[in-house]
Amino acid sequence: MTRDAVWRIAATFALAVSLPFAGTAEKVTLPLANGSTRFAVIGDTGTGDKPQYEIGRKLEDYRQRANFTFAIMVGDNIYGSERPQDFQKKFEMPYEPLIDAGVKFYAALGNHDDPNQRFYKPFNMNDERFYTFTKGNIDFFALDSNYLDRKQLDWFERAIKDSKSDWKMAYFHHPLYSSGAAHGSEVDLRVVLEPLFVKYGMNVVFAGHEHFYERVKPQKGIYYFTCGGSAKLRKGDIDRGSELTEKGNDIENTFMVVEVERDVFNFQTVSRGGVTIDSGSFQRAHR
Repeated sequence: MTRDAVWRIAATFALAVSLPFAGTAEKVTLPLANGSTRFAVIGDTGTGDKPQYEIGRKLEDYRQRANFTFAIMVGDNIYGSERPQDFQKKFEMPYEPLIDAGVKFYAALGNHDDPNQRFYKPFNMNDERFYTFTKGNIDFFALDSNYLDRKQLDWFERAIKDSKSDWKMAYFHHPLYSSGAAHGSEVDLRVVLEPLFVKYGMNVVFAGHEHFYERVKPQKGIYYFTCGGSAKLRKGDIDRGSELTEKGNDIENTFMVVEVERDVFNFQTVSRGGVTIDSGSFQRAHR
C-alpha cells in the first residue's frame, strides 16, 4: 500500500480552498496519546500587528489543551527593523504565555530575516543558519532556503544520511510545491533538494513564504505543508485551478498543531478565530 492510500481523512476534507470559517468548532481533535511528540508550526509571523497577537493567544489556548512543548518557525520571523525592542514586540510579547510555559521555538530563516537572527538565543538556532535536532522519534532539519550553497547541501546530506530516527522532517521558508499566485513552487530548490528527500526517506516538509495555508497532495511519497499565514495573509492567492492543492485556506490566519504517536502523524490546522480548517492523520511508510 502506498503512503497516499493510508490517509485517514476527516469528513471536512475537500479538494478545494476552504470557504470562510468552514470547519469544526474550536476543539482539539488530536489523540493526545501518552508519550507522543507534540509541536506547533507557525510561519511569516514577525509583524508585531494584531493578527500575530491573536494567533499567539490562540496558540496558548491550544497549548493548554494539547500540551505541545515546542514550535517550529518557517521563516520571516521578524519583519522590518531588528532592534532589541523589535524582537520584544514581534516575538517575545506575542508569545509570552508560551515562552513562560517553557515552549521552545526553533526558527528557520526567511527572505525578510537578517541571518544574524541565528545568534538570538530564543530562536534556538545554535548560531547556525541551518541545523538539526531530535524530539522523540523525529529528526528535524532546519534549512536556510535563501542561500542553499554547497556547504549547506553537503552538511544536509551527511545529516540525513546519518539519521536513525523513525521520522525525518524538514522545514525552511520557500515551498518546493505551492499553488500561490504570488510566488508559486520554488522549482530551482526542488531540483536540488527533492532527490535527497527521496533518497534518504524524508517524511514531511513544512514551509512558509506564501501567506496562506496549503496541504499539497503527496509528492513522491512526501507530505508538504505551507503554513505562512500566522501573522500576514494574502487573501485569495491560492490558484483555484491548481492540481497540487489537497486543502487550502487563504481567508484566515492559521497555525498548525502536530502530534506524532509512534508511526502515525496527526495534525490540526486552526484559524485565528479558533476554527479547525483542516485535520487528519497518516501512517509512516516503512522503507
